Amino acid sequence: MDVMSVQDAAFLHIENGNNPMHIGSVAVLEGPAPAYGDLVRLIAGKLPLVPRYRQKVRFAPGGVGRPVWVDDPHFQILYHIRHTAVPPPGGRDELRNLAGRLFAQMLDRSKPLWEIWMVEGLRHGRWAVISKVHHCMVDGVSATDLLTVMFDSTDVPATQAAAAEWTPEPEPGTFTVTTHAVLRTVADPLGRLRDFSGSLRMTAGPRTRLAEGAVLLRSLAEWSKRSATSLNGPIGPHRRWSWAEASLDDVKIVREALGGTVNDVVLAAITAGFRALLLHRGEDVTNRVVRTLVPVSVRSDSERGVYNNRVSGIFPGLPVAIADPGDRLTAIAGQLSRLKGSKQAVAGDALVKLAGFAPPMLLSLGARLAARTPQRALQTVTTNVPGPQFPLFVVGRRMVYSYPYVPIMGSVRISIAIFSYCGRLFFGITGDYDSVSDIDVLRDGIEAGMRELVIAAGGPPGIAPRARRKRATRAAPSRPASPNRQAAVRSGKR
Repeated sequence: MDVMSVQDAAFLHIENGNNPMHIGSVAVLEGPAPAYGDLVRLIAGKLPLVPRYRQKVRFAPGGVGRPVWVDDPHFQILYHIRHTAVPPPGGRDELRNLAGRLFAQMLDRSKPLWEIWMVEGLRHGRWAVISKVHHCMVDGVSATDLLTVMFDSTDVPATQAAAAEWTPEPEPGTFTVTTHAVLRTVADPLGRLRDFSGSLRMTAGPRTRLAEGAVLLRSLAEWSKRSATSLNGPIGPHRRWSWAEASLDDVKIVREALGGTVNDVVLAAITAGFRALLLHRGEDVTNRVVRTLVPVSVRSDSERGVYNNRVSGIFPGLPVAIADPGDRLTAIAGQLSRLKGSKQAVAGDALVKLAGFAPPMLLSLGARLAARTPQRALQTVTTNVPGPQFPLFVVGRRMVYSYPYVPIMGSVRISIAIFSYCGRLFFGITGDYDSVSDIDVLRDGIEAGMRELVIAAGGPPGIAPRARRKRATRAAPSRPASPNRQAAVRSGKR
């Protein structure tokens, strides 16, 4: 019986019918599709590497303690691996519509919190894997590690030994769960005090840490004054989901000519997308920003391979008021450099640790209120997860591309996740179905924003993406950046 962390428990407490809190992806693979049984056997052979996938959540009666993980005595893999197909013609629209419906559905809390859908009927003989896993199990970075475990790195499927018989631990009774929760409620504040004291000693003294926390809180207090408005509001239970794509070679062209990091360039393209969306809606973008949460992993090297949440965040404002792509990148790069220098992500992680002092019932209530209380301080989430730059395979079939999914919640109507794989950047865009009917304007704006950056960097305009990828491998002419722009974007590589 493993006690859920404060942050993981918050993802469960936030969840309701309008706020499903799972992450996921749509991976498209070369055909022909394998037999359903072959996929089941492959994943069954990997389950011993991820024991959480055979565990379910137990809640303490009355919310007297944090939820716990226990083995599911009735685990059945065929419930979690499902088989379906898209209707003709099997194009991207059909696949996106199917994914949007699946991602809008909550996972069954009485069972292990994950699903995999094998999808047939795609064009060109391809097939897809749609995966869902609750955010209380993994964050984006550890989910990428899990992806490399569940998939193969060669086109020769690993020989699967006969699945070893799994014997679940006896499920604890209600009395045991309640007693354990009460004892943890008493013991947790002392442990949290030790953790928090240790975090204060890591790189700075308490006075410095409090100052960093004050920087974070001051930035939060200023947000609602200048942020865009139409991106916030009530959300419903249904989702629109779309995707965009870019080349890491294009990002390299931009960085070499204009500076900045990979994340800076990606956020500049996303800023262009939001600018296009707001202008399409007739909203004034003068002196406006789109406030975004950028999750940052605070997992140490010793925690690699541990599938839990170790994530904090920084909170930049995307400068949608800036029309010039180069100036937009300059502004973002300078802003992120300042935020990293202020150690805002570390301060945010310290606040998460402090949450452990709250009794679990108050934590649950606070998480729910945070999700349901209308606010205009934050408009979106943009999370960039580096993926493997080598091909992945499922039952010998190569993964062509994979688009990530992250949820929306509260009054935030749009979220964006970026996953890099084999030299490409894949943007997964989640929107509320009722209020973001123009999600494709944002998608097209992101791709147009990347093209604008490439042109500003002296790259070739108006050529097909495939040709651009080939030409980007050669030295590309670049327009010298102005001295003030060079100074503003001077930062280290990701």
